[in-house]
Amino acid sequence: MFVLRCSLRRTRVKHLLDCHSSWGSSCIGVHHRMSSSSPHPVAAVCQVTATPDKEANFTACKRLVQAAKEGGASMVFLPEGFDYIGSSREETLNLSERLTGDIISRYTLLAKKLSVWLSLGGFHERGHDWETDRRIYNSHIIINEKGDIVSVYRKSHLFDVELPGRGVSLKESAFTIPGSSLIPPVQTPIGKVGLGICYDLRFPELSLALLRQGAEILTYPSAFTVATGAAHWEVLLRENTGMALLEIDLEKLRDTQRNMPVQQHRRDTSFYYSLGGKD
Repeated sequence: MFVLRCSLRRTRVKHLLDCHSSWGSSCIGVHHRMSSSSPHPVAAVCQVTATPDKEANFTACKRLVQAAKEGGASMVFLPEGFDYIGSSREETLNLSERLTGDIISRYTLLAKKLSVWLSLGGFHERGHDWETDRRIYNSHIIINEKGDIVSVYRKSHLFDVELPGRGVSLKESAFTIPGSSLIPPVQTPIGKVGLGICYDLRFPELSLALLRQGAEILTYPSAFTVATGAAHWEVLLRENTGMALLEIDLEKLRDTQRNMPVQQHRRDTSFYYSLGGKD
């Protein structure tokens, strides 16, 4: 498995690009700059330190996207919370916007100007009934090189956790609306990208559903809190703020799938619910 994660220093936001051949994706190489003669498309994964200052966050992300484009990337991935990380629930809600708001409009213009695809990994999107219930979606947005929004996935699994011994109580469902459905993988310059967000990673059914729909790359832009993320930082989040480039070799993926046809070995669904049954 090849996994690259991007993080925020404050609440440890990361971007995870899962490139496991048996699950439907493959990547080769991690470099600071790719050769213009590379036969493979190039993706860039970025990490930033987000704050409640939306203007500063946009400036930091814009610089990373520009650097990624200069490095040869055709698609750039930003982490969950790229727009901001609020210091309280009320601030988080007050800073949220609609898809038609200023932040996403600026990213669509940036994508068009640089002619690059963007994966915006966790946008605080105001819900359809914002005026009455003041709740938001956690949305993963894909923008193409023309500046068009081509896909929006709203996080399905909300992170609610109680850690009594540590005095921690987190309830994402208190102010976030769960998405109503999965979104088909998106055809991009680097392959068919399946969209998830953070806690969705814990539910393999989501990955399998995306795989069945042809996903070649699975993405899980994520945010760790201090309390829940400490155990992961040293192992998973050793990078600083910045950007890494990857060549995406889909032919290598297909060769691996032909040589090791994992999906053909999968039993029918009823088999996995047959614990305790008789032969």
